[in-house]
Amino acid sequence: MQQQLGGLLGLPISSDLTKEQRKQLCDLLGNVDLSLLYKASVHGYKASIFHKRCDNEGPTLLVAYNRSGYIFGGYTSVHYAQSGQYLADNEAFLFTFQGKIPVYTKVNSGCYARHDSGGSPNFGGQLYFCYNNQPEVLIKKGTSFSFNAERLFGNDRDLTECEVYKVEQNLVTKEKPWRNISWTSIRREELMKMIRSYKPLVTSVSRARILMIGPVGAGKSSFFNSINSVFTGHVTNKAISGFAGTSVTTQFRTYPVKDGREGKPLPFVLCDTMGLEEQSGAGLDIEDISSILQGQIPDRYKFNPGAPFQPDEQKSSSPASLQEKIHCVVYVIDASKISLMSDKLEEKLALMRREINSLGIPQMVVMTKVDEACPHVEKDLYKIYLSSYIKSKVQEVSSRLGVPVSCVLPVKNYSQELELELNCDILLLTALQQMLRLVDDYLDDVESF
Repeated sequence: MQQQLGGLLGLPISSDLTKEQRKQLCDLLGNVDLSLLYKASVHGYKASIFHKRCDNEGPTLLVAYNRSGYIFGGYTSVHYAQSGQYLADNEAFLFTFQGKIPVYTKVNSGCYARHDSGGSPNFGGQLYFCYNNQPEVLIKKGTSFSFNAERLFGNDRDLTECEVYKVEQNLVTKEKPWRNISWTSIRREELMKMIRSYKPLVTSVSRARILMIGPVGAGKSSFFNSINSVFTGHVTNKAISGFAGTSVTTQFRTYPVKDGREGKPLPFVLCDTMGLEEQSGAGLDIEDISSILQGQIPDRYKFNPGAPFQPDEQKSSSPASLQEKIHCVVYVIDASKISLMSDKLEEKLALMRREINSLGIPQMVVMTKVDEACPHVEKDLYKIYLSSYIKSKVQEVSSRLGVPVSCVLPVKNYSQELELELNCDILLLTALQQMLRLVDDYLDDVESF
């Protein structure tokens, strides 16, 4: 009664979504705000009322609730207008909550997403909500969306509520980012799918080998732990990491990553080394880099800063296979300490870069600890590409290391967190995607040669 009275008087109407459910739906759509346009229990189930409140309002999210406790619905980026047309909308999807997480089904390629009639809201002309002005769902035959009614809403067609929200970009997105990136859980799934299905261009190479190089404490081991966390589904700490004054890593380690706790290995290996130190005779020896790049140093070899690796004569006479060599080098640099990098350390990096260049191996930079470098980013990681300070740090790294700006990717490793975070995952996966692209460039060049 209170809700109905509130609707009649134009007062704010409460949403049936919990705060967590609302956040999860916003994660599907990016950095957006949801404002309630229509609530069937308040405004009525009539199609005419739905259109009066929802037509020409831009992108909308429909959320339905049924007697079996299912929360489900759909999103369309094209506004309702009663045009009578069949509308295409590549952004449209259906969703249902499975536990705390909404699982989505996008519109099939080449199919229309809606019939924009004056009737009840529908998706693909297949799934109708508040059909015939009643609190019920109707399913018709169609090919626009591939869904299972049992999984989507328990095949319970009796609705207890239907809400429609206007989807608006958060005000912060009106600022122009200096690098475009999609901050949605859909994008996270797309990146993970791409990485899972990746195959090196050369058939003799089963997994891309990516070498991480960087100063002590920059976050090389933490980067591996973070990537491993994303694919495991929770925060992990497999590689030893810490904040010691000297390198925590003392061995050459090759870290495969599994797709899930008991899943198969993913098609890449992250190789970790000792941290770089400015003093001679400390940290990773420059002469060891060549042996690593050529695939001569075995896993778990313990570095000796005082003496470079010496391959045995039998192995050195026969070069390592392409499968064993390094296919991409990633410099891991602390964003908060770029300006403090000493001349000696920069000189060491320059010597390494020349050696890597001579072998034609592509290079990029992962810039870590962006949250420590910029207070705005610390408050909201989404603002990373709105931060002029982070942009200036990317340009500084590019200039000092001789790597193109497009190959400098800022990330935040998991360190204090107990649970995974969407924006953190997207930055990490985007960096890994760029590494695999560079591996393809290298292998394509090797094969053509």
